[in-house]
Amino acid sequence: MDKPVNTPGPRGAVRSAGLPPTLDPRSAAVLREIVEQYVETGEPVGSRTISRRLPLALSPATIRNVMADMTDAGLLFAPHTSAGRLPTDLGLRLFVDGLLNFGELTEDDRESIAARLASSGRSLEDTLAEASMMLSGLSSAAGLVLAPKSDGALRHIEFVPLGHAKALVVLVNADGHVENRVIDIPPGLPPSALQQASNYLNARLSGRPLAELRVIVAKDMAANRSELDTLTAGVVKAGLATWTGDSRAGSLIVRGQAKLLSDVTQIESLAAIQALFERLETQETMLRLLELAESSEGVRIFIGAESGLFGTTGVSMVVAPARAEGGRIVGAIGVIGPTRINYGRIIPVVDYTARVIGRLLG
Repeated sequence: MDKPVNTPGPRGAVRSAGLPPTLDPRSAAVLREIVEQYVETGEPVGSRTISRRLPLALSPATIRNVMADMTDAGLLFAPHTSAGRLPTDLGLRLFVDGLLNFGELTEDDRESIAARLASSGRSLEDTLAEASMMLSGLSSAAGLVLAPKSDGALRHIEFVPLGHAKALVVLVNADGHVENRVIDIPPGLPPSALQQASNYLNARLSGRPLAELRVIVAKDMAANRSELDTLTAGVVKAGLATWTGDSRAGSLIVRGQAKLLSDVTQIESLAAIQALFERLETQETMLRLLELAESSEGVRIFIGAESGLFGTTGVSMVVAPARAEGGRIVGAIGVIGPTRINYGRIIPVVDYTARVIGRLLG
């Protein structure tokens, strides 16, 4: 059921709202009013409220008939016997696809986003964390930023002991971005071995990407030409293994979980939300997020279980690809929140943020 949504593009084009072919104008107006009230309050909407707000001259009785028809069609539901109506996932999908008017970011909005994400003097991880926190703040939901692990040219590698058989691998890319990874090392490894491993790798870097460096190190060790002892060789292998496997599997930063947890009125259970965050931390989910972003040029909206990532209702995800020059995917940007998130506001924010991050990562 998921569909790509054309959102404000590089030239500032804005998707215009159309009329879903399955709804007549009267039903469309009622559905729009119910969804907009639901987004604003989270409460069921009754016929008298709609009658007062609609520009159309419709009586509460007429509106009740329209709502009954849409309930039978699976677009609305009544949480209680005598309550008003709320949109179902299908009703929200119909609204997003055909009735939603997207807002445009002002020049001040664009400048503010670009300024907050300016990476000068900050590590790449800090920049991505700022993007995630910014999206959370602007959407009142959980912001997520996924960046694949870098496999570009490197300028420097350093191993820093952390204790408890752990070490921090500090990577400085050719463009000055800094990435950090934590690896396991043999217990009791002396600091001199970490320094020896750093010296060994830096002597062979010469602006090479990690994939090429792995090949060189493997050949050195296989031919016994390496001067590293067994412990140091283990550190080198562990550090390089951090980036082996699918090069797209990278770091996922999620900020604003508390905002999502604070609005669980329409979510089946708190346990479902906890499972959602646990799922977000897995590599499989990170790869799937990138696949979802890659499959569309613009922002994609997933309502409930549409994405296939989460088997829960009451949650929506808005995700966009971060593309570098030439259209290469370098990450994914998005928001996860209750289905009553402000789609009209969030979609252009996610779209523009994805383009800024694309330029930074590219």
